[in-house]
Amino acid sequence: MGESWDAVVVGAGPNGLVAALTLARAGWRVVVYEANQHPGGGTRTEELTLPGFAHDVCSAIHPLGLASPALRDLGLESAGVTWIQPDAPLAHTLRPERAVMLERSVSATAAGLGVDGKAWTRLFGSAVAAGFSLTDSILAPLARPVAHPISLARFARNAVRSAESISRTSFCSEEGPALLAGLSAHSVLPLSAAATAGVGMLLGTLGHSVGWPMAQGGSQAIADALVTLLIQAGGELRCAQRVTSLQQLPPARAVLCDVTPVQLIAMAGDQMPARYRRSLQKFRYGPGVFKLDWALDGPVPWQDPQVARAATVHIGGTLDEVRESELAATQGRISERPFLLAAQQSLFDPSRAPAGKHTLWAYCHVPHGSEIDMTSRIEAQIERFAPGFRDLILERHSMGPAAMQAHNANYIGGDITGGVTDLRQFVARPVASVHPWATPMKGVYLCSSSTPPGGGVHGMCGSAAAHSVLRHAAKGQLAG
Repeated sequence: MGESWDAVVVGAGPNGLVAALTLARAGWRVVVYEANQHPGGGTRTEELTLPGFAHDVCSAIHPLGLASPALRDLGLESAGVTWIQPDAPLAHTLRPERAVMLERSVSATAAGLGVDGKAWTRLFGSAVAAGFSLTDSILAPLARPVAHPISLARFARNAVRSAESISRTSFCSEEGPALLAGLSAHSVLPLSAAATAGVGMLLGTLGHSVGWPMAQGGSQAIADALVTLLIQAGGELRCAQRVTSLQQLPPARAVLCDVTPVQLIAMAGDQMPARYRRSLQKFRYGPGVFKLDWALDGPVPWQDPQVARAATVHIGGTLDEVRESELAATQGRISERPFLLAAQQSLFDPSRAPAGKHTLWAYCHVPHGSEIDMTSRIEAQIERFAPGFRDLILERHSMGPAAMQAHNANYIGGDITGGVTDLRQFVARPVASVHPWATPMKGVYLCSSSTPPGGGVHGMCGSAAAHSVLRHAAKGQLAG
């Protein structure tokens, strides 16, 4: 690492790659160091089970690939990404014989919700109509000016509430609450927590406006496209280069770290001011995940055939069932009937499995660092809604919290979101600051999901950090 660069990026996940690409396109000489043999972070695809079966190791479905202002205009499609849209964005298994569907249109979803349809339209109609002007403001809350202040205010009025509160006051039957609960459970918070409704409403809005697509061939295609664009812009990527100390890095005007606070503390050593270190040490990590991938001898035999219309399936039953499962993970308990986030990509992308065979991807939330094997509980939950599922299993691959962290060092204790995203830690992420991407160390920035707006494959954290670097450089005052 003897050369000098304008910018060095540590970590080739989506945020690190977007940060590097943004700077390279601004004319900076940029190099990215990645500890693993391949780039991607949370967007890697591997043959985890049997030859010919392509499994997304972490992220699988990507509405933000189309909606994120950091990704949508990069030209991913020109660099090899083909988006596949299933017939319906999402199916939620309410009862074995009954699934609730999130359709592309608000009206079609409302029609399927019966008496809850009008309430769904009230919650989502104006947000979907506002389009990118609203979702851009949600993803980049510090951006000004706000294009749709009335829509944003209307969205925020409900978004700051808990999913449980909105479900119990807005809907009349089981359908609406279950669908919103599944969406809101992506927050990895108890559904009684403030702002969990906002997560569900954002994901539902994206489902209606851009769908919940997947990348053909696997999520690795997104990382590979970002690398292609980076190289085209003059940047470099160096894999199998683990950085354990900032002192290892070559001279650079700016260093951008796609790592979480605990890793930055270790990398910085005595270079980090004591006050900033103490602030980072207060950063909280959330529950982990237990994930299974299956090679199957056929498609999942859902009792309700509607489920086969969606690539993404929320497996969990009623609002109360989802609520209990998510509460257990945050209280250090194991749910006997865990809420599952699942994806059946091979139904829509034949390249994922040999002819006539299929893949299934699913995970549940578990206590931080849990060592409990959830395989039997997860498979029993799927069997509940798809009798005969177990008979189709050719091979399985499991990853608990420790394995998730070994795969991606940012997944501390299995936390795939880069840290708890409750209201407190959304505002102060990772510390309370108008420029949370900048650190008090000269030229050192954070660009991971531990900065706003948080977890997800959207590249917004990397984009925001890179633009902070460019603004500071233009003023002759790089952070520090």
